[in-house]
Amino acid sequence: MNIHHISAEHLTIERIGEIIKNGYKLALSDDARERILRCRKYLDEKIASQTEPVYGVTTGFGSLCNVSISHEQLSQLQVNLIKSHACGVGERAPRDVVRIMLLLKVQSLSYGYSGCKLDTVERLIDFFNYDILPVVYRQGSLGASGDLVPLAHMSLPLVGEGEVEMDGQVISSNKMLHRMGWKPIKMASKEGLALLNGTQNMSAYAVWSLIEAQRLSDWADRIAAMSLDAFDGRIEPFLPAVHAVRPHLGQIETARNMRELLQGSELIASEKTNVQDPYSFRCVPQVHGAVKDTLRYVHSVIDIEINSATDNPTVCPDDDLIISAGNFHGEPIALPIDFLSIAMSELANISERRIYRLVSGLRGLPDFLVANPGLNSGFMITQYTAASCVSLNKSLAMPSSVDSIPSCQDQEDLVSMGANAALKLQKVILNTERVLAIELMNAAQALEFRFPKKSSPTIMKIHDEFRREVPFISDDVVMYPLIEKAIQFLRK
Repeated sequence: MNIHHISAEHLTIERIGEIIKNGYKLALSDDARERILRCRKYLDEKIASQTEPVYGVTTGFGSLCNVSISHEQLSQLQVNLIKSHACGVGERAPRDVVRIMLLLKVQSLSYGYSGCKLDTVERLIDFFNYDILPVVYRQGSLGASGDLVPLAHMSLPLVGEGEVEMDGQVISSNKMLHRMGWKPIKMASKEGLALLNGTQNMSAYAVWSLIEAQRLSDWADRIAAMSLDAFDGRIEPFLPAVHAVRPHLGQIETARNMRELLQGSELIASEKTNVQDPYSFRCVPQVHGAVKDTLRYVHSVIDIEINSATDNPTVCPDDDLIISAGNFHGEPIALPIDFLSIAMSELANISERRIYRLVSGLRGLPDFLVANPGLNSGFMITQYTAASCVSLNKSLAMPSSVDSIPSCQDQEDLVSMGANAALKLQKVILNTERVLAIELMNAAQALEFRFPKKSSPTIMKIHDEFRREVPFISDDVVMYPLIEKAIQFLRK
């Protein structure tokens, strides 16, 4: 059994992908266990000895921060917080996103700056390990005091409230506790706030999106290379001399990828009658490269976020401080998440333009990539579908982070809307995948009209593997199942 030990060591986005994909179980390291116990002991001693109110520990929340709570009511205060904040609406969050959310919350609590009890953290690990996934709804977070609403739904099963997905069924948390032989966790002071504050919802979507975006960025180069050869394009725009005089890292990397992908192609080496290619072909290094550079930047920001304590107040035993501040605020990741939506939207945008060129009857290719157009519409409407996805992406790429709606009687007077940015990013990623899958269908179809001349061994290998899933289209067929097969091909 593969086990990942939660510790203060750096957690990478790639490692999270491996944990989720390969079914790892979680366990606390000895160091993490000690950090949690030490912080909780410090907090309990502080509450017992301090007469001054501590926000969220001995007071109400948000604009109710001036309302003191008696020691006898501290546990109920935390339970009430979880219950009252579970106001999610819309569709359920995807399973993998919820699993990442649980992992990131455990990671954040394990640093020992949050004041959670050990049994609370261990129960979250149990949820992950037994594949008991809290039912979390997509909408409700402002990305301000953390992801209050979705994290409340994630936390409800700890106290026997809400619902979970278990063994493929949605059941009440009480029924789940009975099946597992568990009792509800008794919340201690500050625990509800530690669970609900934090950016683990938007970070989970961001991690999922980064993993998928990297995969699609890699595929985009391969598919563009196939399209370029099928379109009888030129290699000159990808030569090193061009990019040495404008040395953006992503641009250089993309041009190199394209040269390597097309190495040994009979088509790219053939004499050309066209002097120049459209932007969607010759500017692949500049556009795909800009996406790569954006991915690098967003990756660096989310990497910091998932290795941070993001709840409030921050409990610092070494400094003898309990500080009410703003580490839960989503702005540091809301802006980059919006940026990635813009970049991935452009990746789909340039892909759709290549699709359009391939079906346009140019450079010796038949109209709509069928031998007998007229009787057959061929790939005509695949471009429509791609255009629809691209158009929706353009709307979704409008930044959420430029908006703010004050909340909590104006105590929370500037919010990040990072959670909405993350929800939109996921949709952009899925639309981009659909467009790239459609381009692959068109590129593979167009390439066969160039036979007997062949593309490079690398491109032909992709083509031949794709043909085992999606056939060449001679006469009109129902297309939507083939588009789905192309999408699944990109996921293999």
